[in-house]
Amino acid sequence: MSTVSETTVLETVLRRDRVVMVAALTAVIAVAWIWIVLGAGTGTSAAAMTQMARIPDMDMMREWAVWTPGYAALIFAMWWAMMVAMMLPGATPMLLLFARVNRSQKAKDRPYVQTGIFAAGYLVAWGAFSLLAAGLQWGLEQLDLLGPMMTATNYWLGGAILLAAGLWQLTPIKGVCLRHCRSPLRFLMQQWRAGRLGAFRMGLEHGAYCLGCCWFLMGLLFFGGIMNLFWIAGLALFVLLEKTIPVGHWFGRIAGVCFAAWGVLMLASAASG
Repeated sequence: MSTVSETTVLETVLRRDRVVMVAALTAVIAVAWIWIVLGAGTGTSAAAMTQMARIPDMDMMREWAVWTPGYAALIFAMWWAMMVAMMLPGATPMLLLFARVNRSQKAKDRPYVQTGIFAAGYLVAWGAFSLLAAGLQWGLEQLDLLGPMMTATNYWLGGAILLAAGLWQLTPIKGVCLRHCRSPLRFLMQQWRAGRLGAFRMGLEHGAYCLGCCWFLMGLLFFGGIMNLFWIAGLALFVLLEKTIPVGHWFGRIAGVCFAAWGVLMLASAASG
């Protein structure tokens, strides 16, 4: 009788933990999306940027931003917020399972603490990518390959980004990283580390696998528009489906072939033009 009661209590607690975790993750993701839609501090909303990008020669009508240290920090924060908004939904199954395992093992801390530390490690990995992306954005602007609308202005660059992203989808490294992202239980069984430092290291390692899986997909923002809501939302949905649906692996490979073909067509057009 006592065993049945303990089991019932544990199940109740696990359900409560799940509700709390889902609510917390939803809140974080929603705040990130709202900040991106409002323009992430750039002074122009993402909706306005998306509409202006459709206007011919809009890049010639818009002034270039001045890269001060403050503006560079803002661009880094913008990229990091986009990574939170786009990547955290796909990491939710891992975070929920991590919290459940912590609770089942009767960890000293509440599972929220350990899970928050795990999530912090995951987001630090994407913070490193955001720093690289902000630096790349600066470099492309200096070379006049990225316009004031934060979109590639060169057919050769656009075609190369598409081709590289498509080919990456077909590589063995991409396949290995995607399998880790799609198998949270296997990852926890093989990479489990105790304690808060262990949780952070696990989050960082999972973030590294996720980064290896999706970094070229995030690079497509340079092609479609860094603040283009259609591209941001479309890539976020693509990543979520690739990681969660049963045929996600094949879904990603088919998309890779399409991206590569699109890139080849753009490069051919640039060569003939």
